Amino acid sequence: MIQGSIVALVTPMFDNGGVDQDSLKKLVEFHVAEGTDAIVAMGTTGESATLNEHEHMDVVRSIIEYVNGRIPVIAGTGANSTTEAIALTQAAKEIGADACLLVTPYYNKPTQEGLYLHYKAIAEAVDIPQILYNVPGRTACDMLPETVGRLAKIKNIVGVKEATGELGRVKTIRDLSGNDFAIYTGDDASSCEFCLLGGNGTITVTGNVAPKLVHEMIAAAMQGKRELALQIDEKLTGLHQQLFIQSNPIPVKWAVAEMGLMQSGIRLPLTWLTGDCFTEVRSAMQQADVL
Repeated sequence: MIQGSIVALVTPMFDNGGVDQDSLKKLVEFHVAEGTDAIVAMGTTGESATLNEHEHMDVVRSIIEYVNGRIPVIAGTGANSTTEAIALTQAAKEIGADACLLVTPYYNKPTQEGLYLHYKAIAEAVDIPQILYNVPGRTACDMLPETVGRLAKIKNIVGVKEATGELGRVKTIRDLSGNDFAIYTGDDASSCEFCLLGGNGTITVTGNVAPKLVHEMIAAAMQGKRELALQIDEKLTGLHQQLFIQSNPIPVKWAVAEMGLMQSGIRLPLTWLTGDCFTEVRSAMQQADVL
Protein backbone atom coordinates (compact mmCIF):
# COMPACT_ATOMS: atom_id res chain seq x y z
CA MET A 1 0.00 0.00 0.00
CA ILE A 2 1.29 3.46 -0.93
CA GLN A 3 1.09 5.66 2.17
CA GLY A 4 2.22 9.00 3.55
CA SER A 5 2.75 12.36 1.87
CA ILE A 6 1.96 12.05 -1.83
CA VAL A 7 2.57 15.26 -3.76
CA ALA A 8 0.14 16.27 -6.50
CA LEU A 9 3.01 17.60 -8.56
CA VAL A 10 2.77 20.87 -10.49
CA THR A 11 3.82 20.74 -14.14
CA PRO A 12 6.56 23.35 -14.73
CA MET A 13 6.09 25.38 -17.91
CA PHE A 14 7.77 28.09 -19.91
CA ASP A 15 6.06 31.45 -20.39
CA ASN A 16 4.58 30.15 -23.66
CA GLY A 17 2.95 27.20 -21.89
CA GLY A 18 5.37 24.53 -23.10
CA VAL A 19 6.43 21.89 -20.58
CA ASP A 20 9.82 22.65 -19.01
CA GLN A 21 11.51 19.24 -18.73
CA ASP A 22 14.64 20.53 -16.99
CA SER A 23 12.57 22.04 -14.19
CA LEU A 24 10.43 18.88 -14.01
CA LYS A 25 13.56 16.83 -13.36
CA LYS A 26 14.67 19.39 -10.75
CA LEU A 27 11.30 19.09 -8.99
CA VAL A 28 11.51 15.30 -8.89
CA GLU A 29 14.97 15.48 -7.31
CA PHE A 30 13.73 18.06 -4.82
CA HIS A 31 10.87 15.82 -3.68
CA VAL A 32 12.94 12.68 -3.40
CA ALA A 33 15.52 14.57 -1.31
CA GLU A 34 12.88 16.18 0.92
CA GLY A 35 11.15 12.91 1.83
CA THR A 36 8.00 12.98 -0.31
CA ASP A 37 6.62 9.43 -0.22
CA ALA A 38 5.11 9.29 -3.73
CA ILE A 39 4.27 11.54 -6.68
CA VAL A 40 0.99 12.00 -8.51
CA ALA A 41 1.81 12.92 -12.10
CA MET A 42 -0.85 14.76 -14.07
CA GLY A 43 -3.46 15.26 -11.39
CA THR A 44 -5.56 18.41 -11.14
CA THR A 45 -2.57 20.34 -9.76
CA GLY A 46 -0.53 19.19 -12.75
CA GLU A 47 -3.01 20.92 -15.10
CA SER A 48 -4.22 17.67 -16.62
CA ALA A 49 -7.28 19.46 -17.98
CA THR A 50 -5.24 21.66 -20.32
CA LEU A 51 -2.64 19.22 -21.68
CA ASN A 52 -3.48 17.04 -24.66
CA GLU A 53 -3.18 13.25 -24.42
CA HIS A 54 0.32 13.15 -25.93
CA GLU A 55 1.62 15.85 -23.56
CA HIS A 56 -0.17 14.21 -20.63
CA MET A 57 1.53 10.85 -21.12
CA ASP A 58 4.87 12.47 -21.95
CA VAL A 59 4.88 14.21 -18.54
CA VAL A 60 3.98 10.94 -16.79
CA ARG A 61 6.70 9.10 -18.72
CA SER A 62 9.29 11.75 -17.84
CA ILE A 63 8.45 11.66 -14.14
CA ILE A 64 8.72 7.86 -14.09
CA GLU A 65 12.12 8.14 -15.80
CA TYR A 66 13.38 10.85 -13.43
CA VAL A 67 12.14 9.03 -10.31
CA ASN A 68 13.85 5.83 -11.51
CA GLY A 69 12.10 3.60 -9.00
CA ARG A 70 13.03 5.55 -5.88
CA ILE A 71 9.44 6.33 -4.89
CA PRO A 72 6.08 5.30 -6.42
CA VAL A 73 4.58 7.31 -9.28
CA ILE A 74 0.79 7.48 -9.55
CA ALA A 75 -0.54 8.62 -12.92
CA GLY A 76 -3.66 10.75 -13.12
CA THR A 77 -5.79 9.01 -15.77
CA GLY A 78 -9.36 10.05 -15.01
CA ALA A 79 -11.73 11.45 -17.61
CA ASN A 80 -15.44 12.11 -18.02
CA SER A 81 -15.48 9.56 -20.84
CA THR A 82 -15.07 5.95 -19.71
CA THR A 83 -13.35 4.95 -22.96
CA GLU A 84 -10.87 7.83 -22.64
CA ALA A 85 -10.13 6.91 -19.02
CA ILE A 86 -9.46 3.32 -20.07
CA ALA A 87 -7.09 4.48 -22.82
CA LEU A 88 -5.16 6.77 -20.47
CA THR A 89 -4.96 4.09 -17.79
CA GLN A 90 -3.71 1.50 -20.28
CA ALA A 91 -1.08 3.96 -21.52
CA ALA A 92 0.04 4.67 -17.95
CA LYS A 93 0.43 0.95 -17.27
CA GLU A 94 2.50 0.48 -20.42
CA ILE A 95 4.99 3.21 -19.46
CA GLY A 96 5.49 1.87 -15.94
CA ALA A 97 3.24 3.80 -13.55
CA ASP A 98 2.86 2.14 -10.15
CA ALA A 99 -0.82 3.03 -9.88
CA CYS A 100 -3.45 5.32 -11.40
CA LEU A 101 -5.63 8.03 -9.87
CA LEU A 102 -9.02 8.44 -11.51
CA VAL A 103 -11.14 11.49 -10.83
CA THR A 104 -14.91 11.08 -10.95
CA PRO A 105 -16.39 11.98 -14.34
CA TYR A 106 -16.91 15.74 -14.38
CA TYR A 107 -19.65 17.84 -15.97
CA ASN A 108 -21.96 14.99 -16.98
CA LYS A 109 -23.11 14.24 -13.39
CA PRO A 110 -23.47 10.44 -13.39
CA THR A 111 -25.63 8.57 -10.89
CA GLN A 112 -24.03 6.43 -8.18
CA GLU A 113 -24.71 3.37 -10.36
CA GLY A 114 -23.07 5.15 -13.28
CA LEU A 115 -20.00 5.84 -11.14
CA TYR A 116 -19.85 2.21 -10.06
CA LEU A 117 -20.08 0.92 -13.62
CA HIS A 118 -17.55 3.52 -14.87
CA TYR A 119 -14.87 2.47 -12.40
CA LYS A 120 -15.71 -1.22 -12.71
CA ALA A 121 -15.20 -1.02 -16.48
CA ILE A 122 -11.79 0.66 -16.11
CA ALA A 123 -10.64 -1.81 -13.46
CA GLU A 124 -11.68 -4.78 -15.56
CA ALA A 125 -10.03 -3.36 -18.68
CA VAL A 126 -6.62 -2.50 -17.18
CA ASP A 127 -4.85 -4.61 -14.57
CA ILE A 128 -3.07 -1.92 -12.57
CA PRO A 129 -3.75 -0.65 -9.02
CA GLN A 130 -6.38 2.09 -9.24
CA ILE A 131 -7.28 4.85 -6.78
CA LEU A 132 -10.67 6.52 -6.91
CA TYR A 133 -10.75 10.33 -6.62
CA ASN A 134 -13.74 12.16 -5.22
CA VAL A 135 -13.64 15.98 -5.47
CA PRO A 136 -17.21 17.27 -5.87
CA GLY A 137 -16.09 20.90 -5.50
CA ARG A 138 -14.56 20.59 -8.96
CA THR A 139 -16.61 17.88 -10.65
CA ALA A 140 -20.17 18.56 -9.42
CA CYS A 141 -20.29 14.83 -8.66
CA ASP A 142 -20.06 13.31 -5.18
CA MET A 143 -19.16 9.62 -5.00
CA LEU A 144 -20.77 8.45 -1.78
CA PRO A 145 -19.02 6.15 0.71
CA GLU A 146 -21.45 3.35 -0.12
CA THR A 147 -20.32 3.44 -3.75
CA VAL A 148 -16.67 3.43 -2.64
CA GLY A 149 -17.46 0.38 -0.50
CA ARG A 150 -18.91 -1.47 -3.50
CA LEU A 151 -15.90 -0.61 -5.64
CA ALA A 152 -13.44 -1.65 -2.91
CA LYS A 153 -14.51 -5.24 -3.54
CA ILE A 154 -12.90 -5.10 -7.00
CA LYS A 155 -9.37 -6.51 -6.70
CA ASN A 156 -7.34 -3.75 -8.33
CA ILE A 157 -9.29 -0.80 -6.90
CA VAL A 158 -7.02 -0.23 -3.95
CA GLY A 159 -7.91 3.16 -2.50
CA VAL A 160 -9.72 6.48 -2.65
CA LYS A 161 -8.67 10.11 -2.53
CA GLU A 162 -11.48 11.76 -0.57
CA ALA A 163 -11.33 15.53 -1.09
CA THR A 164 -14.58 16.68 0.48
CA GLY A 165 -12.92 17.57 3.78
CA GLU A 166 -15.64 15.62 5.62
CA LEU A 167 -13.72 13.87 8.39
CA GLY A 168 -16.61 11.56 9.21
CA ARG A 169 -16.06 9.80 5.91
CA VAL A 170 -12.80 8.25 7.14
CA LYS A 171 -14.59 5.86 9.51
CA THR A 172 -17.54 5.32 7.18
CA ILE A 173 -15.34 4.37 4.24
CA ARG A 174 -13.09 2.24 6.46
CA ASP A 175 -16.09 0.31 7.82
CA LEU A 176 -17.41 -0.26 4.29
CA SER A 177 -14.07 -1.02 2.61
CA GLY A 178 -11.86 -2.81 5.14
CA ASN A 179 -8.38 -2.24 6.50
CA ASP A 180 -6.51 -3.14 3.30
CA PHE A 181 -8.17 -0.31 1.35
CA ALA A 182 -6.18 2.96 1.31
CA ILE A 183 -8.01 6.16 2.25
CA TYR A 184 -6.21 9.38 1.34
CA THR A 185 -7.29 12.94 1.92
CA GLY A 186 -7.26 15.53 -0.84
CA ASP A 187 -7.95 18.41 1.54
CA ASP A 188 -4.75 19.90 2.94
CA ALA A 189 -6.44 21.92 5.67
CA SER A 190 -7.85 18.81 7.36
CA SER A 191 -5.09 16.35 6.42
CA CYS A 192 -3.61 16.18 9.92
CA GLU A 193 -6.91 15.26 11.59
CA PHE A 194 -7.78 12.96 8.69
CA CYS A 195 -4.66 10.87 9.28
CA LEU A 196 -5.05 10.97 13.05
CA LEU A 197 -8.46 9.37 12.45
CA GLY A 198 -6.91 6.50 10.50
CA GLY A 199 -6.30 7.85 7.00
CA ASN A 200 -3.39 6.41 5.04
CA GLY A 201 -1.97 9.72 3.86
CA THR A 202 -2.54 12.85 1.86
CA ILE A 203 -2.42 13.69 -1.83
CA THR A 204 -1.23 17.19 -1.23
CA VAL A 205 -0.90 20.59 -2.87
CA THR A 206 0.94 22.06 0.13
CA GLY A 207 3.57 19.36 -0.28
CA ASN A 208 4.77 21.07 -3.47
CA VAL A 209 6.07 23.94 -1.34
CA ALA A 210 6.91 22.33 2.02
CA PRO A 211 7.47 18.63 1.27
CA LYS A 212 9.64 17.87 4.29
CA LEU A 213 7.19 19.38 6.77
CA VAL A 214 4.17 17.69 5.18
CA HIS A 215 5.98 14.35 5.22
CA GLU A 216 6.88 14.78 8.90
CA MET A 217 3.38 15.90 9.86
CA ILE A 218 1.64 13.04 8.08
CA ALA A 219 4.09 10.48 9.46
CA ALA A 220 3.46 11.74 13.00
CA ALA A 221 -0.32 11.70 12.50
CA MET A 222 -0.31 8.17 11.09
CA GLN A 223 1.72 7.04 14.11
CA GLY A 224 -0.86 8.60 16.44
CA LYS A 225 1.54 11.29 17.70
CA ARG A 226 -1.17 13.94 17.96
CA GLU A 227 0.76 16.69 19.73
CA LEU A 228 3.72 16.49 17.36
CA ALA A 229 1.50 16.29 14.27
CA LEU A 230 -0.52 19.33 15.32
CA GLN A 231 2.63 21.26 16.20
CA ILE A 232 4.05 20.70 12.70
CA ASP A 233 0.71 21.37 11.04
CA GLU A 234 0.49 24.75 12.74
CA LYS A 235 3.47 25.90 10.67
CA LEU A 236 1.63 24.77 7.53
CA THR A 237 -1.71 26.42 8.28
CA GLY A 238 -0.97 29.52 6.20
CA LEU A 239 0.00 27.45 3.17
CA HIS A 240 -3.11 25.28 3.50
CA GLN A 241 -5.16 28.47 3.23
CA GLN A 242 -3.20 30.76 0.92
CA LEU A 243 -2.37 28.16 -1.73
CA PHE A 244 -6.10 28.26 -2.50
CA ILE A 245 -6.48 32.06 -2.48
CA GLN A 246 -7.09 31.70 -6.23
CA SER A 247 -7.92 28.56 -8.19
CA ASN A 248 -5.42 25.71 -7.77
CA PRO A 249 -2.73 25.49 -9.14
CA ILE A 250 -2.37 29.26 -9.64
CA PRO A 251 -0.97 30.10 -6.17
CA VAL A 252 1.13 26.95 -5.78
CA LYS A 253 2.84 27.46 -9.13
CA TRP A 254 3.72 31.02 -8.12
CA ALA A 255 5.11 29.74 -4.82
CA VAL A 256 7.25 27.04 -6.46
CA ALA A 257 8.57 29.62 -8.93
CA GLU A 258 9.31 31.97 -6.03
CA MET A 259 11.45 29.19 -4.54
CA GLY A 260 13.53 29.17 -7.74
CA LEU A 261 12.46 25.68 -8.77
CA MET A 262 10.72 26.60 -12.03
CA GLN A 263 9.69 29.44 -14.32
CA SER A 264 6.42 31.39 -14.36
CA GLY A 265 4.44 29.41 -16.93
CA ILE A 266 0.80 28.34 -16.76
CA ARG A 267 -1.80 27.31 -19.34
CA LEU A 268 -4.89 29.31 -20.24
CA PRO A 269 -7.63 29.54 -19.10
CA LEU A 270 -5.58 29.67 -15.88
CA THR A 271 -3.57 32.85 -15.38
CA TRP A 272 -0.56 33.74 -13.23
CA LEU A 273 -1.16 34.82 -9.63
CA THR A 274 -2.09 38.50 -9.34
CA GLY A 275 0.08 40.91 -7.42
CA ASP A 276 -2.50 41.60 -4.71
CA CYS A 277 -2.05 38.00 -3.50
CA PHE A 278 1.75 37.94 -3.38
CA THR A 279 2.02 39.18 0.20
CA GLU A 280 -0.36 36.56 1.62
CA VAL A 281 1.30 33.63 -0.14
CA ARG A 282 4.80 34.87 0.66
CA SER A 283 3.88 35.28 4.33
CA ALA A 284 2.56 31.71 4.46
CA MET A 285 5.81 30.47 2.90
CA GLN A 286 7.83 32.36 5.52
CA GLN A 287 5.67 30.86 8.29
CA ALA A 288 6.62 27.40 6.98
CA ASP A 289 10.32 28.41 6.73
CA VAL A 290 10.52 27.70 3.00
CA LEU A 291 11.36 31.27 1.99
